[in-house]
Amino acid sequence: MNLNQHLSELIRACFTGIWLQSHEHDDALQEIARLCRAEDWNLVSWDIESGLVLPGGVVADETSGNDPLGAIRAVNSLADGETPTLLVLANYHRFLGSAEIAQAMHRQIVAGKNNRISLIVLSPVVQIPAELEKQFVVIEYELPTREQLTEIAEGIATEADEMPTGSDREMVLDAASGLTRMEAENAFSLSLVRHGRITPESVWELKSNTIKKSGLLSLHQSEDDFNTLGGLDSLKAFCKRSLLRTTSSDTKYLPRGVLLLGVPGTGKSAFAKALGKETGRPTLILDIGKLMGSLVGATEQNIRQALKIADAMAPCILFIDELEKALSGATGSGQADSGVSSRLFGTLLSWMNDHTSNVYVIATCNDISKLPPELTRAERFDGIVFLDLPGAEQKKRIWNQYVEYFEVDAEQTRPDDRDWTGAEIRSCCRLAALLDVPLTQAATNVVPIAATASESVQSLRTWASGRCLDAESGGIYHHTSKKRRRKVSRDASLN
Repeated sequence: MNLNQHLSELIRACFTGIWLQSHEHDDALQEIARLCRAEDWNLVSWDIESGLVLPGGVVADETSGNDPLGAIRAVNSLADGETPTLLVLANYHRFLGSAEIAQAMHRQIVAGKNNRISLIVLSPVVQIPAELEKQFVVIEYELPTREQLTEIAEGIATEADEMPTGSDREMVLDAASGLTRMEAENAFSLSLVRHGRITPESVWELKSNTIKKSGLLSLHQSEDDFNTLGGLDSLKAFCKRSLLRTTSSDTKYLPRGVLLLGVPGTGKSAFAKALGKETGRPTLILDIGKLMGSLVGATEQNIRQALKIADAMAPCILFIDELEKALSGATGSGQADSGVSSRLFGTLLSWMNDHTSNVYVIATCNDISKLPPELTRAERFDGIVFLDLPGAEQKKRIWNQYVEYFEVDAEQTRPDDRDWTGAEIRSCCRLAALLDVPLTQAATNVVPIAATASESVQSLRTWASGRCLDAESGGIYHHTSKKRRRKVSRDASLN
């Protein structure tokens, strides 16, 4: 439902307090003006600079002009009680901290039922005082659709060779999705200046500024693709196939993402970052620690804003590392953090359930027991995948990769790598190059996690067996642990 349809219904139903959230005030005002002309309604607007602007674009006198309180009081004299009158107050949230203004608005919203006056607060944020919360309905001015973005691009790219066609056009529209109309115009114009045609790279550059300004997410642009990862063949094929098969219009079939469970150092984070490069999607990193705010309600607002940015950046990868540490408080009573973790978890779950944007979530976890069980049910993720210690063939590829990367002599003897992870192989190669020593000597400085945390590794394998997908060979992961039989002496003298 577009803005005109939504507003038309609300005005006809005599809603007199409407909060319109938008960063595009001029465009929103133009749409409201078109609605008022079509319905023959009165439109009055106000902002702190222009003051009160009457129907027909006439500016009111200075007695009620720039006074935010005077604007509310003056609108009664402009209404006839029969024809709906809309008073649009731009950035009026700045003045609602005043008790006098809040009280005046309260009275006007109540009185508006009789004289057909509706107050519309046009603001980029929703900051409604407690005494007015029940009197406002909040609606959002939707960002431009792909069709509208196409019109904007074609209006700027006037020459035939300036506007891409086919799959290139779809990539440009994917990149521009989530931008405001002005941001899209700026991005398309910048691309024309730089390249003589509209390209997705220039659009992504401007779009990434949204992330930098928020401070809630970070953008990772990896140079490493799947060729830099040894093993994980089944996981690679599963994710790549599901992502490359879908388009922005396939909302019914959009992939959810995967939860990666495994031993530290087995490539969970590296896989998430390489997936973006492999599929041509930006990788957004969500650090839940950054979302924790000191003020009441700040954390919940931050997570909603971060997820909204992720929706706007679609198609993209959303990477959440060590999820169990971020949501560990959600499994407790809530006394430790006043229930903040539980509310954050609830917001994340709701978004994972309901979002229709092409955002692919990669979450990693080292201890599944600390995650709330609701997170691991079907349809939260496409699969829970276990990354075990690499096998012999995997380790061979990992050795070859890092021996070449760190320019280590490939002909030398390699150390005993039993129960080593990929991170430990990398560490050995790096230390050999750093210290200028053979790999076997560098290996004496590497203590595998399978030795330092053997109980945790075994516990992970036991839990994952029969419950998770196998990242390497596909299908259900199964771990067979060989238990040593206790030796019993048969010496008759001890009987």
